[in-house]
Amino acid sequence: MQMDKKILRVTTVARNFDDTTNSNQNMIAGFDQEAATILMARIALFKAESQESVDILRWLDRMLIRLMNKFADYRKEDPNSFVLSPQFSLYPQFMFHLRRSHFLQVFNNSPDETAFYRYMLYRESVANCLIMIQPTLEAYSFSGPPEPVLLASTSIQLDRILLLDSFFRIIVWHGETIAAWRKQGYHENPQHEAFKYLLQAPKEEAKALIAKRFPVPRYIECDQATSQARFLLATIDPVVTHTSLLQNSTGERVNTDDVNLKVFMEHLKKLAVQS
Repeated sequence: MQMDKKILRVTTVARNFDDTTNSNQNMIAGFDQEAATILMARIALFKAESQESVDILRWLDRMLIRLMNKFADYRKEDPNSFVLSPQFSLYPQFMFHLRRSHFLQVFNNSPDETAFYRYMLYRESVANCLIMIQPTLEAYSFSGPPEPVLLASTSIQLDRILLLDSFFRIIVWHGETIAAWRKQGYHENPQHEAFKYLLQAPKEEAKALIAKRFPVPRYIECDQATSQARFLLATIDPVVTHTSLLQNSTGERVNTDDVNLKVFMEHLKKLAVQS
């Protein structure tokens, strides 16, 4: 008869204790913002088992403000003087994407999906968990070789192909111009062989990502303004929205009431320098 067994997973954190006046500087030098992000995400998921999502978001905001108040450089009551050291520079944007992720925003997800996503965040490596929280976005175009681009609506261009890796989904997105050329069969014309290679390159990269990942992510191919493109729009930073007053802005407008990263950082600076 097979006996049940219990598996205990432990996350360890190292901390230096220092009584000198340079203790803050020592902690800043040793701060790992990627590991700290995953630690905070796992604590948030643990709290989510007994607390409402809105309470978890407030807790994350309080902890972020306290951290910035403690370790950022600024003049009191002057948000314009707010500066972060390189060891902390990415941490606020990680928190921004964590707040918007399907780990905490469970609307339109079944309980089974939410449980699966959270389980994977508990067990995967820091590198994989960061992709879950802040997916990677790569652009393919005739302008040059593939390049990483900002996870923002400004990266959406008519003449680009985007490859989004959110760990659970691999999305190949075609801009409106690229999709029109494909539908007209330009890639089948020997005179446009470069276009054929441009279409194939992100697909090959997607296959390579899928081949080495378990569980196998969902693969999605879509064109701009189609229903499947919603997976990309729901993930990116909505720099320009339907209520934005920005003129001549690049990228695509996103219909959402969520604030973008810039507004998030402005509020964070104001609150951090007041404490």
